[in-house]
Amino acid sequence: MNAPPDIAVELSSNPAYLCGVRELVNLISRRVGFPDGQASKIALAVDEALANVMNHGYLRRTDGRIWLRIYRIDAQGAFSGFRIIIEDEGRQVDPSQIKSRDLADIRPGGLGVHIIREVMDTVLYEKRESTGMRLTMVKLLGSDARATGSCCTDSSGGGCRG
Repeated sequence: MNAPPDIAVELSSNPAYLCGVRELVNLISRRVGFPDGQASKIALAVDEALANVMNHGYLRRTDGRIWLRIYRIDAQGAFSGFRIIIEDEGRQVDPSQIKSRDLADIRPGGLGVHIIREVMDTVLYEKRESTGMRLTMVKLLGSDARATGSCCTDSSGGGCRG
């Protein structure tokens, strides 16, 4: 993946910026052809991923850096989806431990990973080589299916199916 991203945003780990990023992702998604409902879901998944970085990677510190990159996916010369990559330099976690909580456990919060996996077609959590994490998500146009390619991996290439 040597091509530059179609969209690149660098932001601090301050929750005040979540709304702006969510609006950007929603608007761009709609402009390239995702229906309104799917565009909103993509924006929600990105918002949840960024909030997780802020809360768990940076432990609510607002001075961390987060990089969001969006790549257009084309098939046969036509737009067919997005690959979205979020990277940070926060606390690393074992990707196999990134799980949503049991939905029967009714309480506020803790559903970000579940939402991401429900919305996106592919979800991949990885440790970055030196510090931080990388989340790669793919959303294909016309797909409403739960992530079938969900995977978590560490830098050694081992991983889990989630």
